[in-house]
Amino acid sequence: MRASSVVLLPHAPSSVAVARKRLGSDLIASGVFDSVVDDASVIISELLSNALRHARPLPSGQVRVTWSYQGEMLEVAVSDGGAMTEPRRGPGTLSSLGGRGLGIVEALSEGWGVRHEDGATTVWAQLRAPHTSALSGSAPRHAAHAALPDFCEHPDMQERPARKVYNESWYGAATGRAYPA
Repeated sequence: MRASSVVLLPHAPSSVAVARKRLGSDLIASGVFDSVVDDASVIISELLSNALRHARPLPSGQVRVTWSYQGEMLEVAVSDGGAMTEPRRGPGTLSSLGGRGLGIVEALSEGWGVRHEDGATTVWAQLRAPHTSALSGSAPRHAAHAALPDFCEHPDMQERPARKVYNESWYGAATGRAYPA
């Protein structure tokens, strides 16, 4: 895997899927365990979704998504043009429509934080991401630790055709997705 990757994306919801695919491809190509790829993909989705929902784009009209690898630590980050408020973990109650994103990031990562630099606000998270070659023997990529189930194996978790969206959830039907694609 490259030591670091930088991707500039439009300040648009479609960028979340693009970022997940690019990050996942890089991590898989480098031999990172599947469970780490899953966790990193959820984290980048949450960080990017928050930037799109709450912050302005960078002066270029884009958001910057980065990931870098040092030793066994992976840092994923999203930079935007900032917002009126500082990113912080919300209460995320069961009845709330939102507010759980940074709680999810906190649960899946070793830590997260906010940097302000060059007119940009960067929210980052770090997670332990050993390569399979770092372990003795030829352990399969999925053996690192307990992982989320592979949703591709469940028909009710497959991609669904486009429908009307209401309040960022499927209108008229509960979605089977554990997290956005």
